[in-house]
Amino acid sequence: MLNGTRIIEIEGLGPGPFAAMLLADLGADVITIHRKGQAAVPGMPEQSVLDRGKRSIDLDLKDPADLNVAKGLVTSADALIEGFRPGVMEKLGLGPDTCHALNPKLIYGRMTGWGQDSPLSDTAGHDLNYIALSGALWYSSQADQPPQTPATLVGDIGGGAMYLVAGILAGLLNAHKTGQGTIVDAAIYDGSAHMMNLLMSMGQTGNLSDTRGQSLLDGPHWSGTYTCADGGFVTVQCLEPKFYALFLQKMGLADDPDFQQQYQSDAWPALTKRLSRMFARKPRDHWTAMFEGSDACVAPVLTPSEAQAHPMNTARQTWQNPGDTLQAAAAPRFSTTNWRPKPSPKRGEHKQEILDELNAITPPASSSG
Repeated sequence: MLNGTRIIEIEGLGPGPFAAMLLADLGADVITIHRKGQAAVPGMPEQSVLDRGKRSIDLDLKDPADLNVAKGLVTSADALIEGFRPGVMEKLGLGPDTCHALNPKLIYGRMTGWGQDSPLSDTAGHDLNYIALSGALWYSSQADQPPQTPATLVGDIGGGAMYLVAGILAGLLNAHKTGQGTIVDAAIYDGSAHMMNLLMSMGQTGNLSDTRGQSLLDGPHWSGTYTCADGGFVTVQCLEPKFYALFLQKMGLADDPDFQQQYQSDAWPALTKRLSRMFARKPRDHWTAMFEGSDACVAPVLTPSEAQAHPMNTARQTWQNPGDTLQAAAAPRFSTTNWRPKPSPKRGEHKQEILDELNAITPPASSSG
């Protein structure tokens, strides 16, 4: 879908590389400027899944010659992604003013936790801190437990990378119509709060409470995760009455008077305990087989490896294993394209190729003498 679109990514952490990977999955020519002479950041491999489908050039942006190469790339690009603290790109000589002077149509994507201009803009933080302060962490566990740390999905990916991608795509559409670039200020704090609006809409009908465990989705016995006899887990979320009725039927509770008032919130804690005891009597696979194919809205909790082996994945091929690296395929899917995983580049692998392209666009000035 994005064939012919060029994105320049300045090497960073987490949500920035993920956003650039998603754009590469969609067909964009993503050129990552990796730091020259440096290894991958701690905890990340040299050839990360997040770099799949990208091209790599290694530059030292403090070197004037390499900085000029980076400016040449900016001139050739449709969008740029950076994830430094506010002011760092300006100090490097690649701030928005400089880049827009070189390329007025450029979409300048900035990924931070606290935003470009806020009381905390210059303060360090990570995924968990951003979603804690934005309110997005509040409903993430049972009422009697501390909010559980999500696996970066709510903050870095959901509230960060996905909003950066949406902003870049919106900016590209606008630039195509107007010829005018823009700066995308994607803050994880903002995005994770914005995702809460689905829950906030429940508050309009009295189904969302500031007291954890008393809202429509975080308190009921029919909306939660249960531990099975073998230590596995199953999820239950039969919100609609007809699905709840089917759930009760399969559990042998259809005639139990205690379970008849689905939305009676003062009964939820006791019914949750009863279901907990029931699910603890049998292993996860027993419950999986019992509910499989039904509309009772019950599903097992799988590891990524188990998800790859599940019949759902056999049909969808969502989880793939190219090069013995388990990874999820691109999403969403399009009727006119057929995505295949592409390799992740080595650091600086495409440097000469990219330099040759730049020289073809802007031949070097001839010397006189």
